[in-house]
Amino acid sequence: MSATIKPVTGARFSRIHGVGGYRPTRVIPNSEVLNWIDSSDEWIRTRSGIAERRWAGPEESVAEMSVQAAGKAIAMAGISPEQIGGVIVATVSHLKQTPAIATEIAQRLGCGTAPAFDISAACAGFGYGLSLADGMVRGGSAGYVLVIGVERLSDLTDVTDRSTAFIFGDGAGAAVVGPSETPGIGKVVWGSDGSQAEVISQTQAWDTAFAKPDAVNGTGEEVRWPALRMEGQTVFRWAVYDMAKVAEQALEAAGITADQLGAFIPHQANMRIIDAMVKKLDLPPSVPVARDIAETGNTSAASIPLAMERMLERGEAKSGDLALIIGFGAGLVYAAAVVTLP
Repeated sequence: MSATIKPVTGARFSRIHGVGGYRPTRVIPNSEVLNWIDSSDEWIRTRSGIAERRWAGPEESVAEMSVQAAGKAIAMAGISPEQIGGVIVATVSHLKQTPAIATEIAQRLGCGTAPAFDISAACAGFGYGLSLADGMVRGGSAGYVLVIGVERLSDLTDVTDRSTAFIFGDGAGAAVVGPSETPGIGKVVWGSDGSQAEVISQTQAWDTAFAKPDAVNGTGEEVRWPALRMEGQTVFRWAVYDMAKVAEQALEAAGITADQLGAFIPHQANMRIIDAMVKKLDLPPSVPVARDIAETGNTSAASIPLAMERMLERGEAKSGDLALIIGFGAGLVYAAAVVTLP
């Protein structure tokens, strides 16, 4: 008789046990942005809904911001770092190719030998990480998984680009996913559309940028640091029309109707996109909507957990409420799910 592999037993369900965030100390109001581009405070607010954003200082590295956010999430979850069985970091702005920044974060937090890895899924990164963590907990490979979304997008912002200079911010958000007696994370509806990969992208590859001669050695051509670029109108149409459908699919997969939600926490990309999605989804006025972008800017993978933490802190949403989350961005990638708030 041939041997068989011993089955792995995990938790029946999972949920978010704790959430935490870190916002850099430096505030960049629109008035400062106007030193870089020909615009106005009214134009920026009307176009994006942003009044200010946070930019990280020299000591506020991707790792440091992540450790601060994760510490708060672990404390809220009521567990010790040693109980973390996996660390997933979603980021597009950790500038070192290898090793994964997750390994440094896990070591600094005291997570022992927990597996740690990075994922690159832009503004959908937190949703991607949540799906992976849910599978790890229910699949039996980890008791608790730490999911971090962190960005220093100021490093990739071209302050002379009038279409993007005012959009991006820095910060970190973290969540602890662990076992639950009842379903706490609905089916994650996720996917990608690589045919639109150039709609949001880096201006040039690193090897291309640094293969160019620079002005210092007398060749006369200046090396430009790669930055983020975006076709705003294309992204707007895609986010409003296609992502509203994805959000509806997430509600349907969870067996939840819009009027049963305690919060809607979309990726903080643009206030006009958020408002348009609310209308498309026909959300009741009683459902509070995260609009953290006004004070934080677009922080990509960090935006959903940062907005979630702020809603809970301000009492706009309560522990145990059902929240619809959706992230979407460069790739183009997306991920949506209904979750129970910690």
